[in-house]
Amino acid sequence: MSTRVTFGHDAQNPRRVFISGQKRGVFGVIKRELRRRSAIEPIIGHMKTEGHLGRCYLKGRAGDAANVILSAVGHNFRRILAWLRELLCLFLVRLCRVLAGPAPLNSPS
Repeated sequence: MSTRVTFGHDAQNPRRVFISGQKRGVFGVIKRELRRRSAIEPIIGHMKTEGHLGRCYLKGRAGDAANVILSAVGHNFRRILAWLRELLCLFLVRLCRVLAGPAPLNSPS
C-alpha cells in the first residue's frame, strides 16, 4: 500500500489553494503572507543563482533542509555585518570631526 502525497492544485483535499493574481477571498492575514512571500522570492532566486542553495547529496531531504537554514543564516549574517560596517563608518566620521576640533573663526581685521 503506497501513499501518494500531492501538493498545489492537484491536492486531493487541500485546505485552501491561493493562485497567483487571485483577488477574491484574499484579505487580512492571507494578504499579508502573500506580500511577505513576494518579498522573499527574489532573495531565494539570488541564493539559487549564486550557488548558495544547491542540492545537498549527503543526507537527502534532511541535508537539503539544513542547507536552506544555513544559507538563510548566512544571508542574515551578511546583512548584519553590512549594517555594523555602516554604523562603524558613521562613528569614525563623528570621531574624526570631534578630534579635529572646531574650525578657528576668522578675526575681523
